[in-house]
Amino acid sequence: MTKKILVLLAEGFEEVEAITPIDYLRRSGIEVTTVAIGEAQTVKGSHGIPLIADTTLSALTRQGGQVDSAAWDGVLLPGGIPGAPNLAASKGTSDLVKNMSLAGKWVCAICASPAVVLFPLGILKDRRFTCYPGMEEKVSGATWSEEPVVIDGHIITSRGAGTAAAWAVAIIGKLTDEATAHKTAAAVLL
Repeated sequence: MTKKILVLLAEGFEEVEAITPIDYLRRSGIEVTTVAIGEAQTVKGSHGIPLIADTTLSALTRQGGQVDSAAWDGVLLPGGIPGAPNLAASKGTSDLVKNMSLAGKWVCAICASPAVVLFPLGILKDRRFTCYPGMEEKVSGATWSEEPVVIDGHIITSRGAGTAAAWAVAIIGKLTDEATAHKTAAAVLL
């Protein structure tokens, strides 16, 4: 069965932290759906690069205003400023991420998103995590690590644009298997 993951895109997302995992996961046979959290499908990254999302968050919502978390294996949150704060400000994003976490689905966040999005939702409580250096100061009740990628239960966090490839490979390993992750890493010379 093909694994499926949502990549949430807010204005000001860090391009490398979105595009690298989208590319690597698709190379690995994972069905990736890019989702603009605003009404427009075109979302501009923090460095001015526009990306046309596959759909919008409002288009994914079912009656009752919720995305059916059972239809997905995980959610991926790029960082970036103001991307991460824009994700955090979206009630639809918060509801989706909380529901995915409560269902034990993979919740993957990088850069500022672990501290800015996951922490306020209580998702990092009593967990190990990593994030962009300095953002860990916003988090309490969790253990920060300098590792490039940290996996704790169903939560996968990473530090920033320079660790996006390693983060993507870790996500692939958990969504599929280690052999697929190694094959993808070798194919991109990682």
